[in-house]
Amino acid sequence: MMMFPSSLALAIPRGGRPPVARQSRFRGGKLGRHLARCAVLFLCSTLCTGVAWAAFDLNALTTLLAQKKNAEARFTEERFVGGLDGPLRASGTLSFNAPDRFTRQTLEPQAEAMIVDGNSLILKRGGRSRQMALDAVPEVTALVEAVRGTFTGNAATLQKHFDTRVEGSAAQWTLTLKPRAGRLAAQVRELQIAGQGSDLRSLALWLAGGDHSLMLIEPIGK
Repeated sequence: MMMFPSSLALAIPRGGRPPVARQSRFRGGKLGRHLARCAVLFLCSTLCTGVAWAAFDLNALTTLLAQKKNAEARFTEERFVGGLDGPLRASGTLSFNAPDRFTRQTLEPQAEAMIVDGNSLILKRGGRSRQMALDAVPEVTALVEAVRGTFTGNAATLQKHFDTRVEGSAAQWTLTLKPRAGRLAAQVRELQIAGQGSDLRSLALWLAGGDHSLMLIEPIGK
């Protein structure tokens, strides 16, 4: 049990000197320095832990994501629509190429594709193709930018359209996006994107009417 300096006098015989070993161990200066070192180490440990926890915010997440310039993954998706007994299922591949090309290639239940390249949106289905300017459809633009902005690690793009919340750590994180206003907010309640490191692993979408979907993402080559 550690004794504080004010109690040491009780252990010293009246008129005598304390034993050499005890004097060396509990001399006020050494004890003070020892306690000071312990306090400094404790504070450093506490502060460093706190800083590490607080530092993983949207900027930290997008910086991590921006390190990956290209990505390819498989996806499986379930959409839960009111009035249907079971979910609608789809599967295919996702790909991203910096700086702003994103492709969703659906293979099942039928072949179709969505290609976003800059401000150009191309939809392909059944041998037919349609192209439009992305910003001509604001609600589609925001949804595309939610995914593309996450892939690219573009914090400004995400904050332009959404209120953002980041939880977790660099090893395992969740990004929640809530539309700020406009037609998108009237249609979409929330998106939640989860990942591990620089890889996206799932995307959940809740619509204002109650329908929702869940996409599971498996990076190719992992």
